[in-house]
Amino acid sequence: MTESELVYAVMRELGKHGAVYRCNSGSVKLPNGKRFNGMPKGFADIMLVRSDGVACFIECKTDKGKLSPEQERFIERMQGLNARAGVARSVDEAMNICELHTELHTV
Repeated sequence: MTESELVYAVMRELGKHGAVYRCNSGSVKLPNGKRFNGMPKGFADIMLVRSDGVACFIECKTDKGKLSPEQERFIERMQGLNARAGVARSVDEAMNICELHTELHTV
């Protein structure tokens, strides 16, 4: 499974438990030549606001994927603010990070 496939599988499941968003970092050059800046470097792939208001941040990685230093700092910062945050290599790991303990999900 590719990282992109994992991101969307996680989003489908997390979306059942609150408001889920795909977050893109970096910048893009627009057709008019201007640059659009997304989220800051290191920001998680997915943000969930659970139905009880708890914020969750999921960085999706394949089995071989590694976190960048910016991603590591972002996760540590969010955890320090009492948000749920971490790296997920499966839907189940994302569910655990978000403390959404339901039946097992396979991907």
